[in-house]
Amino acid sequence: MNPANSNLQPGAFNRVPAVTVDFWLIKLMAVTMGETAADYLAVNLGLGLTTTSIMMATILIIALVAQFAQKRYVPWSYWLAVVLISIVGTLVTDNLVDNFGVSLVTTTVFFTGALAATFLVWYASERTLSIHAIFTTKREAFYWLAILFTFALGTAAGDLVAEHFALGYMATGILFSMIIASITAGYFFLKLDGVWAFWIAYIFTRPLGASFGDLLSQPGEYGGLGFGTIVTSAMFLSAIVAIVIYMSATREGQEIVPNV
Repeated sequence: MNPANSNLQPGAFNRVPAVTVDFWLIKLMAVTMGETAADYLAVNLGLGLTTTSIMMATILIIALVAQFAQKRYVPWSYWLAVVLISIVGTLVTDNLVDNFGVSLVTTTVFFTGALAATFLVWYASERTLSIHAIFTTKREAFYWLAILFTFALGTAAGDLVAEHFALGYMATGILFSMIIASITAGYFFLKLDGVWAFWIAYIFTRPLGASFGDLLSQPGEYGGLGFGTIVTSAMFLSAIVAIVIYMSATREGQEIVPNV
């Protein structure tokens, strides 16, 4: 038996989904919507960063309570939490930069350190970072904390490249697409460790999705296509709902933790 699974009960369900093509597709759409939805609430509706952050953090806490209560992967509760944590992660970074004047360089470094510290404590406690063995409340708590930091870090890194270094939305999206492609090639052809390949790709899909969202939603004078935050958010929300319904009907993504 794997020491990391020493507390495993026979037939225990993993609380997070198996990593499939649909997983990455819906994750990319979720982070894209996180970017545009945060902009819509804070800017277009005029709620401001502070009010939007408090409101979305409250809703996220409620969603996470529902997610932790499932004790297994349930598509609607899991992906609702992902969409909300994507929005909150974006707002955390935006608050630090816009409300508190923290530079994008500093926020990128800070969240890199916070994510690394989370992984270190997680591994020291559980002896694994595997997303195929999330079957206890403690591991799920580490998992969601890491997810929050990946979104905050991805937001900071994406804005740093697109805005601070003035690469623009399209070029930034291409850059992060190439990074993800290299990680994928490393996993399939160079035997890159699957756990680290997953987490690195998870981080970089955030700025990729954010760049794509900004490209679609921002007006032409800012380098976007001008669809607006409402249309862009609605498009991706519809696609997310459709895939979640499909996952629920087919039970795609559910897996039992291997007791090895």
